[in-house]
Amino acid sequence: MTSESLREAELPTMPRVGAPPGFAGNPAGQEAALASRDAVRTHLENVLPALRSLESQADRLAGWGVELAQRLLSGQKLLAAGNGGSAAEAQHLTAELVGRFDGERMPFSAISLHAESSAVTAIANDYGYAELFARQVRAHGRSGDILVLLSTSGRSPNLLRAAEAAARLNVTTWALTGPAPNPLASCCDDAVAIDAISANAQEGHLIALHAICRAFEAEVARRGQSVPGPEADRG
Repeated sequence: MTSESLREAELPTMPRVGAPPGFAGNPAGQEAALASRDAVRTHLENVLPALRSLESQADRLAGWGVELAQRLLSGQKLLAAGNGGSAAEAQHLTAELVGRFDGERMPFSAISLHAESSAVTAIANDYGYAELFARQVRAHGRSGDILVLLSTSGRSPNLLRAAEAAARLNVTTWALTGPAPNPLASCCDDAVAIDAISANAQEGHLIALHAICRAFEAEVARRGQSVPGPEADRG
């Protein structure tokens, strides 16, 4: 027995967590459990419209992945922004590009505009929250870059201002939103609008981002830019 297994063996046995005492015979508890189960099933059923909406836009997602690969391979960068859960989705995308999605390949320049806390708080404090992303687009954006904006409502003022700032700099704007029409989808160069309720649309955004990454990786590999591993950087 290894020292690690000895330590595990010495751990106290924790009791299994089950239903509260008397739950099985408690009508109110049973009703609550049924309501919770129905809520979960309804949520899962509502994922299907989001998937169908994405499936109908598969060609657009593939096109985004290919164009993104072409731009980043040419030295441009990706900027991404969102609020709340959409901020997490934006950061998920940039992490896939700076790190890796599936196989080994070169890193690419991708910045989540909400992720630098000092800049975010300074800009929001000095210029107002509506200017939060637009000012960063003016700082980082260069002609030929791509800005991805995520919003389930498509109405966030700070994202709309970011799109306006990008247009003045010849930065291409893509929107991932909930149901269209909405202001963000209308003001961006292209949009994938998911026809589903807010929570399921946001789940659909992650699937959309992974689909874009699939197309991106395929295009990078097609152009022969994949590398065997980190050792390739050492010469």
